[in-house]
Amino acid sequence: MADPASSAKKSSNPFDRSLIEGPIGPAVWKLAWPTMLQNVIAGLQGVVDHVLVGNMIGYTANAAIGVSWQIFLVVIVFMASLFTGQAVLVARFVGSCQPDKVNRTVFQAFLTAMFMFAFLMAPFGYFAAPYLLDLVKAAPEVKAQALPFLRINFVFSIGMMLFFMLSSALRAAGDARTPLRLGVSMTVLNLVLNLILVPRYGTAGSAMGTVIASNTVSFVALYLMFSGKLVIRFSKQMDFRPDWAIIRSLFRFGLPTGVQGIAMNLAGVTLLRFIGSLEHSAAAQAAYAIGYTELFSLITWTSVGLMGAAATVAGQNLGAGHPERAIEGVHVASKIGLWVAFGVGLAFVIAPHALLGLFGATDPLVATYGEQLLRYLAVSGFFITVALTYTGGLQGTGDTRSPLFITLASQIAVPIGMCLFIESMRPLVASDIWLAIVLGHFTRSVLTVLRFRQGRWRQIKVEIEGAHA
Repeated sequence: MADPASSAKKSSNPFDRSLIEGPIGPAVWKLAWPTMLQNVIAGLQGVVDHVLVGNMIGYTANAAIGVSWQIFLVVIVFMASLFTGQAVLVARFVGSCQPDKVNRTVFQAFLTAMFMFAFLMAPFGYFAAPYLLDLVKAAPEVKAQALPFLRINFVFSIGMMLFFMLSSALRAAGDARTPLRLGVSMTVLNLVLNLILVPRYGTAGSAMGTVIASNTVSFVALYLMFSGKLVIRFSKQMDFRPDWAIIRSLFRFGLPTGVQGIAMNLAGVTLLRFIGSLEHSAAAQAAYAIGYTELFSLITWTSVGLMGAAATVAGQNLGAGHPERAIEGVHVASKIGLWVAFGVGLAFVIAPHALLGLFGATDPLVATYGEQLLRYLAVSGFFITVALTYTGGLQGTGDTRSPLFITLASQIAVPIGMCLFIESMRPLVASDIWLAIVLGHFTRSVLTVLRFRQGRWRQIKVEIEGAHA
């Protein structure tokens, strides 16, 4: 007969146990494919924006959106840093079968996100937007179209923040399909709105479609949580006061990731400054926006999805006391990423002109820069997917500091240092910047794999109110 105590524990546990029990390959794929697809769809949302404005307005609009997103991500990634801390806590508490701590952690993350948006992100973004565009040396015609896009996204970004937060929490709890359904709904709604708004309002219409779609879907997700229909549940009886033990843990694990995100995006902004110094800067910025920000997202967004899957698998298995299974799960995720990078990279090499043509990039200079960049990115995709999946393994177990230092070395010191050195010797050309991107991704891949194999993440403890996981 089954142990009554064990049966009661299983019946009271709302979480999927396949990630910590049974064959690891199917368990990783079960979590990974919805997460990968969701992130590809999220990337396609940006692609749709670029395709519409590129064909309806011109390549300066592509440059405006690309520059704006690079700036916007610097800020929102830091503001969203607590979501990584949330995922670490949720995965550990799911692995150790503590649903009450899971719900409390996510609710405190929700309250903290609301506070940060209202008092930090929205006011800062609105007033700082023109100065940030000057910082990246946006051409005057690009800045004119970028400013309204950037301000609208900053002021109404709460929906996007909540979507990222709630999706991260659900994935860490093992539910990857609900974020997929929400992500598909948001992309479809954004597409419909952009078809209506972009012809009338230009880049501002693109921003309006994005914020309306993200806010609508986020409030639906909150409704589902408060109605008890998801694996993570909120209730009106929950304590709305700050729980400082949880908030400290959120930022203990999350802040290094926030600083890492700032470093990565500052590196991107600095690269934009180098691109802005080229002879044909507007065309090069448009090529970068299309090739790196959008087309390369087919690899990066898929890899970010795998990073989330690797983090969940590693965190839940460490919480359940299965560190070797955590290692195996990260290996499986990285192999999936390499196959995706191969497929997308092959398309970059075989059909670059057709891919760029989707965005209306018919200007000869934009096409030349873009095709050259895609050849470099076809190689870089292998390095970034390995780097991101192993980063997920580190972050999921609570080692969020190592990826920060690795990022400082690989995404700032290597590419920026290389560009500065070449610039001191002779004028930069576009291929110098494209090569710097590849070398940065290569360095990040090597350092991240070596750090994960050291295995120091095995000893990291997660604590709330004296409880250990």
